[in-house]
Amino acid sequence: MASHDATDNKSQSQNDPDSLVNSMAISPSTEPSTHDLEKQEPPFQLTSPDDRALYSHFTKPQKRLIITLIAFAGLFSPLSSFIYFPAITSLASSLNVSVEKINLTITSYMVVAGLAPAVIGSMSDVTGRRFVYILTMGIYTAANVGLTVCNNWASLLVLRMVQSAGSAATIAIAYGVVSDIASPAERGSYVGAVLTGPNIAPATGPVMGGLLVQYASWRWIFGFLAIISGICMVLIIFFLQETSRFIVGNGSKPARGIHRTLLSYLLHPLPQHTQALPIESENDQPIPKKPSRIPNPLVSLRMLFFPDTILITLIYSVYYTTFSCIQASLSPLFIQIYGFTEFQAGLIYIPFGLGAALGSWLAGKVMDRDYRIVAAQHGITVDKARGDDLTKFPIEKARFRSVWWTIGISGASVVGYGWAVEKKTSPAIPLILQFIAGTTIAMTFNLNGTLLTDIHSKAPASAQAANNIVRCAMAAGGLALLQLILDHVGTGWCFTVFGGTMLGCLGLAWVEWRFGMGWRQKLKEAR
Repeated sequence: MASHDATDNKSQSQNDPDSLVNSMAISPSTEPSTHDLEKQEPPFQLTSPDDRALYSHFTKPQKRLIITLIAFAGLFSPLSSFIYFPAITSLASSLNVSVEKINLTITSYMVVAGLAPAVIGSMSDVTGRRFVYILTMGIYTAANVGLTVCNNWASLLVLRMVQSAGSAATIAIAYGVVSDIASPAERGSYVGAVLTGPNIAPATGPVMGGLLVQYASWRWIFGFLAIISGICMVLIIFFLQETSRFIVGNGSKPARGIHRTLLSYLLHPLPQHTQALPIESENDQPIPKKPSRIPNPLVSLRMLFFPDTILITLIYSVYYTTFSCIQASLSPLFIQIYGFTEFQAGLIYIPFGLGAALGSWLAGKVMDRDYRIVAAQHGITVDKARGDDLTKFPIEKARFRSVWWTIGISGASVVGYGWAVEKKTSPAIPLILQFIAGTTIAMTFNLNGTLLTDIHSKAPASAQAANNIVRCAMAAGGLALLQLILDHVGTGWCFTVFGGTMLGCLGLAWVEWRFGMGWRQKLKEAR
């Protein structure tokens, strides 16, 4: 994992395990003026004037631990979907209901996954990341325990919705954590590392689900999820430090209460105190005490009225819809056309999943490289330690510098995949195209998700929740129409439609690349 913390380490020895510093190096965000999170900087204190300008005071090992934990937590949302698919027939038989009713539990899961982050993401922007991670992982673990022993369809339906509520927001919160601890110049690598965990779920979930159903029972799917999510929750309680800049700043402000790790309580029962200096705002006036706030899910919806937000979200949603339809149709198509067994059909998810994991890693490297290139082109000196002023930096050109070829290759590979299956070529050909599509789709996800975080750096989890609402709604619509399209035009033309829509995102990306910075600056002037 890339980390650029040479300056971070110089005063870490003074801090307890939860010490954080605040220096909001990024200029005021482009959020609605009605939202308290966007109206003012947090009034934190620093241990010394030298620390004032540092973007993050976490050490390299601390950042690595934080990223590992949130990547682990982010695994559960996609894993809960993909590990469930092989159990559909077994569940229908065991609970004496139709497959259509079991499919309703998938639909309800997706509906909650689209709505829950709007509440939970806003909560994490207000109450802190650590508390919300503990809360959501607790809900998720409890839901899995209940699913392990459920005996009727109604309880399965309700508990799947609770399971979704507990896991759906973890990725949105993860973007918030990355924004907290990583300056814009290094943010790409951190996003890539965080999303590596969630992106391996499409490869591992169906295989694990198939093995558990075949050699144990469908109940062990939820038992397995309960065990590993319980382990994740314990690790979070012990080791995950609070990162929210509205609570602990960027390095040396000690955490209090629930925001402290259990490990820090064991090592330092009484919080350490440091001599503090007030942070000053840009006009050298003391920043007023922050008001009390309550989470507001409408913040996410308001963000969708910004032109740059909706453009990025539409690109992401088109790609997520295509991704969902590929995954939903993959197993049935290979069973029908190539005569694969159910276990073999589970294995064919591996190429796409491996490609997605590779794409996440590559996207991080590409984004950090593109950031440096664009900065050099505009005569800007990159400051990884203190962060760059994004109101004066063309971040859209940096994040979308490589989006042209990721969109082009991904769209072409999806079209090729559809026709390879239609023409019944060797299974190796569509699987290779799956790997290419997985790599470039994941890269496009990361480029768009990171840009959305950059634009909404003061409320990144709420911004990702807005993205989640649109992408889940579009994916649900796409999945509802998928079989109809396949039946009427065949696999080749079906995925030509999806691939062509992906290629159409080049126009949306160009508009954002060309006008995005101007929109941000006009909004700042209007405020």
